[in-house]
Amino acid sequence: MTLRLFNTLTKTKDVFAPLDPKNVRMYVCGPTVYDFAHIGNARPVIVFDVLFRLLRHIYGDAHVTYVRNITDVDDKINARAAERGISIRALTEETAQIYDEDVAALGNFAPSVAPRATDHIDDMIALIGQLIETGHAYAADGHVLFEVSSKPDYGKLSRRSLDEMIAGARVEVAPYKKNAMDFVLWKHSKAGEPAWPSPWGEGRPGWHIECSAMSSAILGRHFDIHGGGQDLQFPHHENEIAQSEGAYGNTFVNYWMHNGFIRVDDEKMSKSLGNFFTVREILAKYDAEVVRFFILRAHYRSPINYSDQHLDDARQALTRLYTALKAHDVSAGAIQWNNPHAARFREVMNDDFNTAEAVAVLFELANEANRDDSRDAAALLKSLGGILGLLQRDPTQFLQAAPGGDGWTPERIGAQIEARTAAKKAKNYGEADRLRKELLDAQIVLEDTPKGTIWRRA
Repeated sequence: MTLRLFNTLTKTKDVFAPLDPKNVRMYVCGPTVYDFAHIGNARPVIVFDVLFRLLRHIYGDAHVTYVRNITDVDDKINARAAERGISIRALTEETAQIYDEDVAALGNFAPSVAPRATDHIDDMIALIGQLIETGHAYAADGHVLFEVSSKPDYGKLSRRSLDEMIAGARVEVAPYKKNAMDFVLWKHSKAGEPAWPSPWGEGRPGWHIECSAMSSAILGRHFDIHGGGQDLQFPHHENEIAQSEGAYGNTFVNYWMHNGFIRVDDEKMSKSLGNFFTVREILAKYDAEVVRFFILRAHYRSPINYSDQHLDDARQALTRLYTALKAHDVSAGAIQWNNPHAARFREVMNDDFNTAEAVAVLFELANEANRDDSRDAAALLKSLGGILGLLQRDPTQFLQAAPGGDGWTPERIGAQIEARTAAKKAKNYGEADRLRKELLDAQIVLEDTPKGTIWRRA
């Protein structure tokens, strides 16, 4: 079946036709490493991890390259390092490590390449030089700026005119700019700020030029997919297109993809609004797979409202899937795509990788596994879940997990079950009921089976 992806550039679902099926290439904007990642930052990582998995499934693991960068030179980094009284390098190393740990905990594959901006300064300087040569950039007062008016199709991604962008954007008013919308490619560094030598003096790159230089250095001047959060569509991705196509004279990227926001009380979650929850904070309360499942229950382009209740609901739903697997000792295997459930899963995933509908297929399989005691349905459930990065753990491990610690360790629960069993043998049913209720109040459910009492988290 044909894979279709919603292309922000065309505003339609386009048939995905890679430039080279043996070398499918995708770039996704990564973090600026000055602070902990919040759950809104985690959404694009999970979304494009699933796309990476899907592309690998279609084209083969060895034929897909996924690049996710790290921005380790930025004004926010400078300010945070000064605020904490540590070096910029110490801050970026610490924050990048925390970021890697958090996104790995959420079940994401590592990207094929994870370039750092500071390792590609020479590429940025070369790209800026090309823009000056092609008449799209100019040097002024130690800065180099992209001249937006030199690119007649500027705004084609966001579909806004230059006048609309000027009216709606917060742009720096500087005497060295020819036009208000001109953006910085290279900026003069003040004393104490990171600086590299360049033909225009000691300075550092602007944010937009970093991604153009890193992506083209690794993936080439024309590649398949560029992704990121909806907030990056303008100005970041708009500027990437302008400077890359201005320098190289060819199409930069064929498919532009953007995920929707995570909201709190119907407002965008962001550090600037102060209404964000870090991945670390959330993982202290919830199993990481629950968080991943929460993200994937919605279509990637739709907004999601974050709340503890929604995560609790996600946990209950994922519990239903793992409970269906627990009844059958199965492993993920080759998928028989002629199975109606598998065919439906592939159909919805090929339709702009609709994970919300794909999850619905998983529940159909769980119902069949439970209703018909079907080992085949359970095996297919596990195999299809793997394409989403779900359901690959031992079911008991998930069902007994208690993130953050609630005092009820497996040892304590085991002792309580033994005490209840002893009370029942002594026909002290009141005490047995009390012990069971105490566990139930702690969200621990007991199930008496011919082989003994087993338990899970509610």
